[in-house]
Amino acid sequence: MNSGYDLLVVGGGINGASIARDAAGRGLDVLLVECGDIAQATSSASSKLIHGGLRYLEQYKFRLVREALEEREILLRTAPHIVHPLRFVLPHRAGMRPPWLIGLGLGLYDRLGGRRTLPGSERVDLTDPAWNGGLEIAAKTGFAYTDCTVDDARLVVLAVVDAARRGAGVLTRTRLTALRRNGKGWIGTLEDSARTPGEIAARVVVNASGPWADHVRATVDGASAPRRLRLVKGSHIVVPRFHSGDHAFILSHDDGRVVFAIPFAEQYSLIGTTDVAVDGPDGNEAPNAEEIAYLCGVVNDYFGLGLGPEHVVWGYAGVRALFDDGKADPASVTRDYVLDLDVGHRKSDGGTPPMLSVYGGKITTARRLAERAMKLLARISPVSGRNGPPRRRFPAAIPARSMLSFGY
Repeated sequence: MNSGYDLLVVGGGINGASIARDAAGRGLDVLLVECGDIAQATSSASSKLIHGGLRYLEQYKFRLVREALEEREILLRTAPHIVHPLRFVLPHRAGMRPPWLIGLGLGLYDRLGGRRTLPGSERVDLTDPAWNGGLEIAAKTGFAYTDCTVDDARLVVLAVVDAARRGAGVLTRTRLTALRRNGKGWIGTLEDSARTPGEIAARVVVNASGPWADHVRATVDGASAPRRLRLVKGSHIVVPRFHSGDHAFILSHDDGRVVFAIPFAEQYSLIGTTDVAVDGPDGNEAPNAEEIAYLCGVVNDYFGLGLGPEHVVWGYAGVRALFDDGKADPASVTRDYVLDLDVGHRKSDGGTPPMLSVYGGKITTARRLAERAMKLLARISPVSGRNGPPRRRFPAAIPARSMLSFGY
């Protein structure tokens, strides 16, 4: 292992993987460390979607939606083996916004990201079996639009593989236990699975540890860090497939949230997600009884299926590390990312080494987040490199020899 790096990236989720890939692609000497396994936590507990976030239009998050839609196109080109188009049906019921307004919003969604490859939105007849999936839907009309599905964990792993191919070092099952500033650089103490300690030096630290981001900040010189995170648990359940056709449903609930019902693994349907405020991840997240009842209730309300806990064949949950913007409702907390730069206390020698902490973000926009992170660091740190983030295709397969660099 190299004793000195340009960049130490802490966290093997989608944000850490994307930043390591971008930085290595610019010719920087990068080390990524992950205390567990790649994509072990939040990044493998998503709704498995690459999407613009239709509901964010209602919150006037136009930049976020446009950026996500632009990145959706890039992912379709660079990872076509794991990113696939999926048609969504939005039933329209009484009490929802008028059809003309929904149609206007979908028209904006079609155009905001410069759509080039996916079919546009349309109004559909839900009495037609082609759209109702053989169900008795509590709505006669609706709308269809297209987003994408993704194998989320595999996308993260392939990003790490590509980072390693570009020269990055990768250490899994390796915990960062301490950080201290040393002149214009950092000294990090690492501990492997055998609890063997070691030290590495880096010029810049990127804290992309998701729900543990504030914990990593607190390791700096032993000081406690201000809490900047809003931790929100999102749960999903899997039930036997309950509708025909290849499309998914997006269901608008009375509480203002949306729930997806997505074809999953051919014989099943994936239903999610919830937004429940939590104090922190415990590593054993799972849907609780209340969340299961909520998700089944939304589906039953639309389709009258009588789904209950006894039909759930699997469930999973993850804790999203959102930036605390002060919103009371967990579902309303921004899903946008925030890059928080800490340069310590300025000194006469020109400053102290920076730490960049990443809050929020989505799988869809991780490449763009990484690009912005590197541009920010290039302006205030000695880290430099070639211009341009990686846009080439993700590897289609994972060579066996690549596993050696991950500590397997």
